[in-house]
Amino acid sequence: MNERYQKIKKASLLGIALNLFLCVIKGIIGFITQSQAMIADAFNSASDVLSSGMTYIGNKIASIPSDEDHNLGHGKAEYIYSMLISVAMMLLASKSFLDSLLSLIQGKTFTFSIWLVVVCLTTILLKFLLYLYTHHISKKWNSILLSANSKDHLNDCAITFTNLLSTIFSLFHIFFIDGLVGILISIWIFATAIEIFKESYDVLMDKSICDETKNKVYEIIARHSEILKVIHFNSTPVGYRYQISFTIYVDGNLTTFESHEIANSLEDEIEEELEEIYLTVIHVNPIQVSKKKQSRKKKSTQ
Repeated sequence: MNERYQKIKKASLLGIALNLFLCVIKGIIGFITQSQAMIADAFNSASDVLSSGMTYIGNKIASIPSDEDHNLGHGKAEYIYSMLISVAMMLLASKSFLDSLLSLIQGKTFTFSIWLVVVCLTTILLKFLLYLYTHHISKKWNSILLSANSKDHLNDCAITFTNLLSTIFSLFHIFFIDGLVGILISIWIFATAIEIFKESYDVLMDKSICDETKNKVYEIIARHSEILKVIHFNSTPVGYRYQISFTIYVDGNLTTFESHEIANSLEDEIEEELEEIYLTVIHVNPIQVSKKKQSRKKKSTQ
C-alpha cells in the first residue's frame, strides 16, 4: 500500500507541475493573440492542475490506514475527490463554452503567431508522454483518480490538435473555426467530467463487484468439494478494493472446528489470489447429507 501511495503521489506532483506550466504559457499566448481556442485550452489545463491536485490530496487521505472511527480505512476518499474534480471540470467547461459561443456569434478574429503552433505541438508531445506514464501507473495500482487523470491527458492531446487546426485555418483568414473549436473543447471537457462523476458515484453508492472478479471468486470456491452450496453473495467497495461476504453450506456431520477451517482456508486463498479483494467474510451453515453421499465421500478419500 505504501508503494502504491508513493507512485500515485509522484504521478500527481508531475501532473501538477506540467499542467501548471502549460496553463501559464497557453494563457499568455491565448490572451496576446486573442485566440479563443487557446484560451479554452488554457482553461482546460487549469482544470488539469486542479485534477492533479485533487488526485494528490485524495491519494494522501486514502492511504491513511483504518482506525476506530473508520474501520474499513479511508479508501473512498479517492472517489469523493474524483467527484469534486468532475464538478470543477463541469464549471470550467461551462465558462469556456459561453466565452467561445460569444466569440463565434460576434465573429471575433485573432492574430496568428508561430507561438500558437509551438505551444500546441509542445502540449501534444508532453501530454501524450504523461498519458503513457499515468495510464501505466493507474492500471498497475488500480487507481480511479489516476485513471481519470490519464483519460484527461489523452483528451488533451486531441483537444490541442483541434486547437492547432484552428490556428492553421487562421492563416487563410478563416476565423470562425477558432470559436467552434473552443465550443467543441468545452463539450469534450464536460463529457469527460460526467464520465468521471458517474464512475465515482457508482462506488460511493456501493456498486457491486464486477462479474469478472465475482466469477474468479466462484472458481476458487469450486476447488473445495466440501462446499455444497453458496448463497447470499454480497460486496461493498472499500476504496479501490472490495469487501465480500457470502454463506457456504457444508456437511452437517463435520465438527464446528472442521467446518470453520474450510471457511478460513477459503478466505486466505481469495485474499491472496485476488488483489482487488480487501476482506472476505464467510458464514458457515450445516446441511444434512444423505448416508449414500457420506459413504461415497469416504470411498473417494480412501
